[in-house]
Amino acid sequence: MQTQLQFDNRFLEELPGDPEPDNFVREVRGACYSRVQPTPVRSPTMVAFSPETANLLGIEATDCSSETFLQVLAGNKLLPGMDPFAMCYGGHQFGNWAGQLGDGRAINLGDVVTSERARYAMQLKGAGPTPYSRTADGLAVLRSSLREFLCSEAMHHLGVPTTRALSLALTGQEVVRDILYDGHPKAEPGAIVCRVAPTFLRFGNFELLASRRESELLRDLADYTIKNHFPESGPLGKTSTYIEWFRTVVQLTATLIVQWMRVGFVHGVMNTDNMSILGITIDYGPYGWLENYDLNWTPNTTDAAGRRYRFGQQPAIAQWNLLQFANAIYPLIGEAKPLETALSEFASLYESESQQMMANKLGLLEFRPRDKELLDGLENVLSLAETDMTLFYRGLAEATEEMTPTARLNCLHDAFYTESELTDPVTHEIFRWLGDYLQRVSTDDVSDQQRRDRMNQVNPLYVLRNYRAQLAIDAAGKGDFSAVNELLDVLRNPYTEQPHRGEYAAKRPEWARHRVGCSMLSCSS
Repeated sequence: MQTQLQFDNRFLEELPGDPEPDNFVREVRGACYSRVQPTPVRSPTMVAFSPETANLLGIEATDCSSETFLQVLAGNKLLPGMDPFAMCYGGHQFGNWAGQLGDGRAINLGDVVTSERARYAMQLKGAGPTPYSRTADGLAVLRSSLREFLCSEAMHHLGVPTTRALSLALTGQEVVRDILYDGHPKAEPGAIVCRVAPTFLRFGNFELLASRRESELLRDLADYTIKNHFPESGPLGKTSTYIEWFRTVVQLTATLIVQWMRVGFVHGVMNTDNMSILGITIDYGPYGWLENYDLNWTPNTTDAAGRRYRFGQQPAIAQWNLLQFANAIYPLIGEAKPLETALSEFASLYESESQQMMANKLGLLEFRPRDKELLDGLENVLSLAETDMTLFYRGLAEATEEMTPTARLNCLHDAFYTESELTDPVTHEIFRWLGDYLQRVSTDDVSDQQRRDRMNQVNPLYVLRNYRAQLAIDAAGKGDFSAVNELLDVLRNPYTEQPHRGEYAAKRPEWARHRVGCSMLSCSS
């Protein structure tokens, strides 16, 4: 591993850092980062690693089982060229400006430059305190770390833009957390995830500099970002380049949210400091997958009252976050109209991409204007009874026009949670919509098998169901990591039925309906 990785720390070389060398909590001004060392841990153990992410970095699979790999990714050892640091940024949290936030429990090791000249930042999450830890300890627990590790890789295999996860390691030390903020903290196993992304820059990096009127540094950071990640935006320093850059971020963000909605993913904490400048999913905290279809569902206990970050609200929140980003880079442009115009494109971009995405989920060759009525009917059908979204679409692919109404309904049987909810009026509405749907399908020149294949390429059978993640957490907490690795293996092929693994596609059992970790999560992890 040591001889394979080449590091190039251009973020540190091209932008100013915090001159204070000591690691204590403070306001950091006039800087984009603070150098900080990971905190050594007592007796680390490797729980799991992703061979695909290792390959992305040019790390051989055999190295992933080495002692060096473990010690580096537990924060006990640095490789030549690593120059650890924590980023300085701010953000809007639940709609309110929170001021300086920063990498409070994430430490960047450096950028790996691959043999293909690609660059990937490596970051340890849970590796100890930084100047941005505020009142926290900079550590992470097994349950949240395992969820982030699995979800990062699951999202990648689903085809959703995301950060990646290289490894998950136990630290051999305990961390105290109050999971529900109810005054009952307890010790839990500590863990560290190694996250990987082209960059971990987020909207909040620019917001903080703008809030402090550090205009020169704001321009330097924007130019750095454009030069290294958006070179197609145009020549550095030109107003038109900043506008084109913003337009690209708008488009990338719209595409990201469409993909979240496609697979039923709810981020849970869409603060502006959790929005990637690259339009990739970042910061897996209190996330969740829809079990029953519910536009108002949020997995975040902190958000339970206002439900700001509920499933159906994610597109609107993304647009609001882009508005805050536009406000941050306004000083680079000096006029609001171009930014307003670019921001207004979000709604049309999202609508057109979302409509085509839904057409794909239904196996239609294209979205037609009259299909909006069909989609409205689908929304109603999914809400008539408690319905598992993932299983509904997989079952829908099996329905055909030649079937009787009852046979069509039987295709969806596995998606319904409670038989008693399928009353005569409910089944009548479902029969009617299925008839309209299959009549629409018949207008496309495709066979039932072709439609089925198309639908099963975009509608996953296996997602990281909340209760499945919790079962893996429970087993890992007892020292059994096999459930983590098997779940990771299942999630590598989310669209293909896997023999003898049907339980991983099963809808949420009744015992998981209200259990912590299966239905709701907090930000305490």
